[in-house]
Amino acid sequence: MAQRDYYEILGVKRSATEEEIRAAYRKLARKYHPDVNKEPDAQAKFTEIQEAYGILSDAEKRKLYDRVGRAGFAQGAAGGRAGPSSRGGVHVDFDLNDLGSMFDAFFGGRKGRAGPGPASGTDPFAGRAHMTKPEPIRFETTVSFMTAAKGGTEHLSVNTPGGSKRIGVTIPKGVADGAKLRVRGDEDEPDIIVTVSVGGHPHFRRPDRSGLDLEFDLPLSVSEAAFGAEVRVPTLTGPVSLRVPPGTASGKKLRLRQRGLEDAKGKKGDLYAVIRIVAPDAGALTDAERATLKEIGEKTRARDDEVWREGYSP
Repeated sequence: MAQRDYYEILGVKRSATEEEIRAAYRKLARKYHPDVNKEPDAQAKFTEIQEAYGILSDAEKRKLYDRVGRAGFAQGAAGGRAGPSSRGGVHVDFDLNDLGSMFDAFFGGRKGRAGPGPASGTDPFAGRAHMTKPEPIRFETTVSFMTAAKGGTEHLSVNTPGGSKRIGVTIPKGVADGAKLRVRGDEDEPDIIVTVSVGGHPHFRRPDRSGLDLEFDLPLSVSEAAFGAEVRVPTLTGPVSLRVPPGTASGKKLRLRQRGLEDAKGKKGDLYAVIRIVAPDAGALTDAERATLKEIGEKTRARDDEVWREGYSP
């Protein structure tokens, strides 16, 4: 069975420009990519398209192909010297050394040959089937705290060498502030590396920007801190009850296990309530309440002074 012409495979004229060849390849590659096209012959067509593009996208290989064609090349490979075509085609003469050079230029190396080039048994077109990818484009974006917590998709407009491009960036659950996410481009297009900044939240904060633990400030009255209390506190999934033990000091952290962020693998952090004791508004107290608080304060101070003297006396 005769092999199809590379230009015919890509559906372009022999006079097609590099841009026309690239555009035709991209269109066909998307159509017949095995991940998209489930027809039985999709893989074979996709491989054939890649092979054609690998030759026609390279100026030197295209020049050689235009000279000898697929059939002419096959004859040279089989016998070491291409004779006249049975159809009266072009006669191409080359010796064995020329054949080796042409193999090197055409395939990037020969099977069993030492030095650069594809290893034995590999696809001879593998080294040139894809264009060298350009350097990646770097982009920064800020996502909301809840998007970082629950995951989602951010749609961004990015300037590329080919113009503005709309991309969707998958934000994994629990993404770290400052994480770098890669959006892979087509083989002849640059990848896009997106640096993610995570926005703030009215209640929660991350003590470690890349960790899964969260914390928030929990205001308590003097009496709640002194005698203990059962209070309702916020979490990412809704309010829950938290027991505050008696004698809790300001700045103490109370842990709620596995109530922090969760990453894409299901690992969960903890949530910490940071105690902030709020002094009462003196202007809102009655005379009796002020007198009681003053008495408590004086007795507490006297007791603390005594402890201090005992602990630090010479």
